[in-house]
Amino acid sequence: MKGRLGHFLVRVGAIAAKEVLHIRRDPRTLYMALVMPVVMLLLFGFGVSFDMERIPLAVADRDGTGASRELVDAFVAPGEFALSHRSGPEEAHELFRRGRALALLVVPRDYQRDLARGAAVSLQLLVDGADPVTANQILAKADAIVRSVGQARALRAGLSGQLPLRVKVYTLYNPEARSAEYLVPGLAAYLMAIAAVLLTALTVAGEWERGSMEQLFASPVGRLDIILGKLLPYLGLGILQLLLVLGVGTAVFDVPIQGSPLMVFALGLLFLVGMLGQGLLISVVTRNQLVATQAGALSALLPSMLLSGMLFPIENMPLVLRALSYLIPARYLVHGLRGVMLKGNGLAVLWPDLLALALLAAAVLAAATGRFKRRLA
Repeated sequence: MKGRLGHFLVRVGAIAAKEVLHIRRDPRTLYMALVMPVVMLLLFGFGVSFDMERIPLAVADRDGTGASRELVDAFVAPGEFALSHRSGPEEAHELFRRGRALALLVVPRDYQRDLARGAAVSLQLLVDGADPVTANQILAKADAIVRSVGQARALRAGLSGQLPLRVKVYTLYNPEARSAEYLVPGLAAYLMAIAAVLLTALTVAGEWERGSMEQLFASPVGRLDIILGKLLPYLGLGILQLLLVLGVGTAVFDVPIQGSPLMVFALGLLFLVGMLGQGLLISVVTRNQLVATQAGALSALLPSMLLSGMLFPIENMPLVLRALSYLIPARYLVHGLRGVMLKGNGLAVLWPDLLALALLAAAVLAAATGRFKRRLA
């Protein structure tokens, strides 16, 4: 038994060493594995952000008193909004069409007098709703500012007794609501999925095109030997890629790792095995580098972005897509990385993600080995 295992490891090691030579001779592989993910992480990290600051705000101050100016300053001073124009409500459509403002605050006449009398005051906020995500953020920010101004005035007037219910809100895990802390773990999974699938999608397909597959058939190696031998060098590259992406993410975007780095490594390792196996399966089936590249990009790019929860909550998807997402390895890595990095989750919480990644990896490797035939036709 030990002799068979030793021969098996020797055969796998020989094929892996041969694949390492191919990688060293082809700098494009190293670029795809190590440089491209880091560059894309920087582009996505700086270019994709849900944090909104200095939102262009137009103001129609019909009161022109100290109280109304105090209200406008409350909108502008924190940097949430930037005063772009002072105009009337009738100009809102023109400002929105030209993109000079995303919201227009209308302060009514007698605003200060009504506040002094304790009368109810209604403010009007016109919002450009072409982008509903932006519009909702504007409404939430404006509501919070107005509530803060109202409470401050009530306390100054000695009316704290009229506030029987006071709410204190504490935000856990991401108190500053920074987009980077939410996006970087998802981007890491997305970039690793693309790079891993494309790396191995070209290997066996390239062997078929170069005609070197005949040499492998003539050697005393089995299907599993070839699959594992080709997988191991790229697994090493993938682990280095994981370290680079997370290292850049934590250093450049100040994303913490609250949990155990070993849990991050375990999640990434199982994910890489599955995605590299998927690329091998594609290359075994297609036997053509062009087709393998296209199939690899389509099978990794769109599902890993749309069905993993990286950008859109899976809970909001239709039932069919929610069911389909269970077959996407990136779903489990995104959930696991966010749990470890932001919440400090451990094995007690993340074992379902680890189990799912292990099962998917085993299924893909079995399929790749089963589809690999030792014949040329």
